[in-house]
Parts: sequence; C-alpha cells; structure tokens
Amino acid sequence: MNHTRPVVIYPTADDGGRRVGINDHFVGIAYTPTDIAAFIQEAGLQSFDAMDVVRSQLIEWRGGAPSPAPWTKA
Repeated sequence: MNHTRPVVIYPTADDGGRRVGINDHFVGIAYTPTDIAAFIQEAGLQSFDAMDVVRSQLIEWRGGAPSPAPWTKA
C-alpha cells in the first residue's frame, strides 16, 4: 500500500500507545510525540523533534491528531 506521506501514526490502542509506520514498515509503539520523533530520527532525520511531529507534513495521522499526549482512550 502506498501512502502519500512516509510516516503513518495509527489510532490509539487500549494501552494508550500508537503504532508507527515509516515507509510501510512497522517501527514501534509511540506513547508521546517524543517517541515518534525518536523513530523518525532512527530512520535518518536526525534533527527531527517533538515539535516537528506536531506540524510535519510527512506524517499521516489516523484516528486523531497528535494531542493530547500521552494518548489515552477515554
């Protein structure tokens, strides 16, 4: 499946984490935007930080935007 954006953040799971995919590969579970930034840094964008996560056009958010964080189900 091709995405228009290379980073996909999936809906919040029961434990509050969100699956993170980069270039169609699962890279981990994020509980905060800082976690997502770390995955993106590991993928090669070393200067990416939590504020970039919130405003980046590289990220497709499924099931809701990046806040509030950490993510929890009501």
